[in-house]
Amino acid sequence: MKVLFTHAFFLRLDAKQWRTAKPYPPLAPLYALAAVRQAGHTAELADLQFAHGGEELQAHLERVEPDVLVIYDDSFNYLTKMCLSVMEAEALRMVRLAKRRGLPVIVHGSDASDHRRRFLEEGADFVLLGDGEATLVELLGALERGEPWDRLQGLAFRRGGELVETGRRRSPTDLDSLAAPAWDAIDLAPYEHLWRGRHGRFSLNLVSSRGCPYGCNWCAKPVFGRQYYVHGPERVASDLQALKRRARFEHVWFCDDIFGLTPEWTGGFAEAVAARAVRTPFMCQTRADLMVKPELRRNLERAGLETTWLGVESGSQKVLDAMDKDLRVEETYEAVRRLQEEGVRVGLFLQYGYLGETRADIDATLRLVADLVPDEIGISVSYPLPGTGFHDRVSSLLGPKTNWRDSHDLELMYPGGHRPDYYRRLYRYTHTFFQTRRGLKQGRALLASPRRASGAQLKAALKTLFFGPASLLDRWRFERLEREPVASGTQPGQ
Repeated sequence: MKVLFTHAFFLRLDAKQWRTAKPYPPLAPLYALAAVRQAGHTAELADLQFAHGGEELQAHLERVEPDVLVIYDDSFNYLTKMCLSVMEAEALRMVRLAKRRGLPVIVHGSDASDHRRRFLEEGADFVLLGDGEATLVELLGALERGEPWDRLQGLAFRRGGELVETGRRRSPTDLDSLAAPAWDAIDLAPYEHLWRGRHGRFSLNLVSSRGCPYGCNWCAKPVFGRQYYVHGPERVASDLQALKRRARFEHVWFCDDIFGLTPEWTGGFAEAVAARAVRTPFMCQTRADLMVKPELRRNLERAGLETTWLGVESGSQKVLDAMDKDLRVEETYEAVRRLQEEGVRVGLFLQYGYLGETRADIDATLRLVADLVPDEIGISVSYPLPGTGFHDRVSSLLGPKTNWRDSHDLELMYPGGHRPDYYRRLYRYTHTFFQTRRGLKQGRALLASPRRASGAQLKAALKTLFFGPASLLDRWRFERLEREPVASGTQPGQ
């Protein structure tokens, strides 16, 4: 059977991500494509990341003339897991294009899992539920042989207008049994061109695990669920080595939800990387309560850790407890300080607008930023996605808009403590506040050792010290907005 894969993330349609210019290849489709080839099918990828929209799939359909179209989103990329409405519109456009050619359409991803009825009503024949590779291989085999498929695990489909589901497929416990990603199926040249042009180096993505064992009640897990299976450290080092033979890159993003859960695994990974001489600076996401463990932290540093992002969410213990975060604010302070002392760059994910958040809680988050001065911050607004406890609590309060349009939308979609524009203003103010604090920190460091600084650096440091707090104007605007009337309705739980 001839299979054409594609995905529904279009970099140009998300203005924030287009400006950021850090595109990563769609990793999950490359795993699935490799599995389909291993099963004996012919498979190609129509990578539309740089396309202007789903209509560009038409040329690939005409060229390949496939027997089936598979729209397989990258479940390892947090941008895809956000289920943005602009991307969903293009996915449905591609479904309609394929159906006009009479092709069976199979869809997989977070958005399709959350809104499977919508995709099926628009013409998709099947939605894969859970980890999709095994189900996809079984389904393609059944279609090719003309065998019954309606009892395969991990499917949603329509029968006589009714939605039928056969459960959610879990990931295999032995991830090393999976085929390596089919990197030959994708052209890496446009990725490298954009990365080098904007950032001076090229970064690629790999993954070591599937799922997350933690239970934060706002975090959606529609594909992998609350599970955690990991490749052996030797396999991850082998995947890195194989990718280095194929492409020239200087940086890796390990796009796991949680990278390096135990000292045993991270120690084995550091040894495997050293044995293959493939140590590469990398970025990963982990938790502050893991990074306070000296052995685990230093193992990652030996393996090449350059930047770690910590999902700290808030400087308020009350908010963290409400989120079921299972994290102490003190652990965030200790982890960041230890990492900074050891030369690791630290990014903090922050979240505003959670149920019951007050001005005191917001100030605690700002104080955390001021005290720690991380290298980067990422700010979001609480976003209720189906399947989460958070969504269950606010679902009755949601209006017609249930998804953000793009990653910079930031609309609080339920009646919160402030008007929606308050959170957009808070987003901008926090970034200004952070940049000022970071400038002050850098300025003080330069002035502490002026002999090591150039004249231009000293001038910039002095300017930051004396004029950086000009953001007080933004503070005034922010506080003025805060005094305006709150949107109608109150937060549930208050």
